[in-house]
Amino acid sequence: MRSLKRIYKHFLVLPLVLFTIISVAQEEYVVDQVVAVVGKNIILESDIETQYLSFRMQGGVSGNAKDIRCAILEDILYQKLMASEAEVDSIEVSEIQVEAELDRRLGMFINQFGSQEKMEEYYNKTLVEIKQELYEIVKDQLITQQVQSGIIEGVTVTPSEIRSFFRSLPNDSLPIIKTEYVIAEIVKNPPISVEERIRVKEQLLELRKRILQGESFSTLAILYSQDPGSAKKGGELGFYGRGQLYPEFEAVAYKLNEGEVSNVVETEAGYHIIQMIERKGDYVNVRHILLVPQVSPEDLMKARQELDTVVQLIRADSISFEEAVQLYSDADNKNSEGLLINPYTGSTSFEAEQLDAQVSFTIEKMEVGEISNPVPMKTEDQKDAYRLLLLKDKTVPHKASLEQDYTKLSEWALMDKQQKVIDKWINDKAKKTYIRIIDRYKDCAFTNEWNAR
Repeated sequence: MRSLKRIYKHFLVLPLVLFTIISVAQEEYVVDQVVAVVGKNIILESDIETQYLSFRMQGGVSGNAKDIRCAILEDILYQKLMASEAEVDSIEVSEIQVEAELDRRLGMFINQFGSQEKMEEYYNKTLVEIKQELYEIVKDQLITQQVQSGIIEGVTVTPSEIRSFFRSLPNDSLPIIKTEYVIAEIVKNPPISVEERIRVKEQLLELRKRILQGESFSTLAILYSQDPGSAKKGGELGFYGRGQLYPEFEAVAYKLNEGEVSNVVETEAGYHIIQMIERKGDYVNVRHILLVPQVSPEDLMKARQELDTVVQLIRADSISFEEAVQLYSDADNKNSEGLLINPYTGSTSFEAEQLDAQVSFTIEKMEVGEISNPVPMKTEDQKDAYRLLLLKDKTVPHKASLEQDYTKLSEWALMDKQQKVIDKWINDKAKKTYIRIIDRYKDCAFTNEWNAR
């Protein structure tokens, strides 16, 4: 019986964990060489060593170093085999898809660190450097995802298969389910004052005037833009197609001529001025300077006071939490009772390390059914706000069981079944694909039949 760890073997391209693959300053000099060939794709010694050193620096390596390197090699072999299949099936991903996925993942990690600056300090790299380093890796992952999705399409599990899977797990191998939380919120976004909006527009108009008088748009973007993703690149966004930008932004951008600078444009993110760099058909590459109106301390305090009133009403049973969500919350999740959604799993359950630091700090002191006092927060567009938190449910650590953990077990059973399908695909495809591995790695205890030829 395969272990649960084995179930996740070839699903490495699916999780959102990203920074284990950011390369580090190598501590050992490695003479690079080709260690394997899969179809037209080569695997270098440095590909293995970079990941190994990165894992080791983050404390992710335990056991025999050769076995770890063999495991890394097998994962890369799998991705290269997928890449060969993608070439046969003409599967491609666009630059825009890769950029969007990079932005999505990096946005999540910026939120985890608390700011872009803290993330850059931790990895000793700028955001631009991180994106450049990860671009090809994420591109390969997206291609592999598409191929893998086609392989496991239509694979499902029945209740009887879930029970059989659970019974097949040795009792001493049953995983410990960590404490998990289900949390709901009521969010109050303070309004932006008219005076603040006017101030920001006037500042942008002054910057536009300076650009028209000959100053560099890129330089001013670096100095003033509040878009962390593009400011350090002189405001450049890269190529985007129709429907991928804010509608108001897009409507203006597509009308600009090369080098032309727009008037002030308002979107959900704030206020922009835009400069056209280049247009290719339905794709545009523009620079922009974003300024975000700030909430005044007075309005922020009003939001907190309003939530103080709401929480007192709930605690006095004058209104239910669910009713208060509908009446008072400004968040998009108000129609789902204010439930927080775990971006890693898509479920409403969170392990402690998956929570925002402020949320984790608040709820760890709470009992199930308890409501917090107003808690400061940053919205997705990094604006200051306040929210109330309700701890709806909390599990205690325990060994997995059918009664308590049916949903998780059904996910594991499905992954186990999908893994078997993938293993069969690998072994069949490896027999038909040119694969060569140098002698030094041929004694690796691979899971699949890479040395069959």
